[in-house]
Amino acid sequence: MIKELVDISFLSLGAIGGAFIRYKITSYPEIYGIMGSNVIIVNIIGSFILGAFSIISAYYNLDTKYSILIAIGFCGTLTTMSSLALESTIMFENREILNVFINVIANVTFSILSVVGGRILLTLLLL
Repeated sequence: MIKELVDISFLSLGAIGGAFIRYKITSYPEIYGIMGSNVIIVNIIGSFILGAFSIISAYYNLDTKYSILIAIGFCGTLTTMSSLALESTIMFENREILNVFINVIANVTFSILSVVGGRILLTLLLL
């Protein structure tokens, strides 16, 4: 019972932080008026943090409660697949087919590259 309360507390704290930062970033006007630009920014930031955290967690053999806080709570609410899906759907409905492909490919590609970049950076810093 105590472990579950600790887990939900860590999850909630991380989720509140991630959701707040996502809200602040996505509430700004989109860069150059390009639909989806703010979503890709939160996905890149969250993916980088997750990549970096994965190395820190393994290096320091962190307790799983920190993964609940950072990986699931914080990064899980900071990044947003649902907004990517909605914006891509709106682009599709507006017959902006090329923009749909660019949006999806850019989000997935830059998110993966950000995870890799975070992992590489932290690996180099911890050598």
